[in-house]
Amino acid sequence: MPETMSKQKLITSWIARIVAAVIMGQTLFFKFSGAAEPIHIFSTLGAEPWGRYATGVFELIAAVLLLVPRTAAFGGLLTIGLMIGALGSHLFTPLGIVVKVPGQNGEPAVGDGGQLFIMGCIALVAGIITTVLHKDQILGLLKKK
Repeated sequence: MPETMSKQKLITSWIARIVAAVIMGQTLFFKFSGAAEPIHIFSTLGAEPWGRYATGVFELIAAVLLLVPRTAAFGGLLTIGLMIGALGSHLFTPLGIVVKVPGQNGEPAVGDGGQLFIMGCIALVAGIITTVLHKDQILGLLKKK
């Protein structure tokens, strides 16, 4: 049975879902193409290359789930899990909030100014909003058992 929500909640849902999907989607090219920043990040975490590829696959799945209305809650849950992992990596590992990719050919390291951390925070909030607004999808699945 399709869920019904007010126009305001529906608009909020779409905004949150699109924001989270865009944030995760924009990093996919860099993760899969082997760009310097994700290689540095996952090398620092001791998870290069398998962690980079696995994270990219899960982010792609989350983005698709978010954009399909009947699976939005599950995309929200997956987004929450991914972003907790990402933010935890920034906070509790040598990676840090400002990711500094070592320069090449003697150039100084370049920092991202905390942009990845901020985008992770935004995606986390968007995932939470999505999950709360679509909680009936999860509850409906639990009631079927």
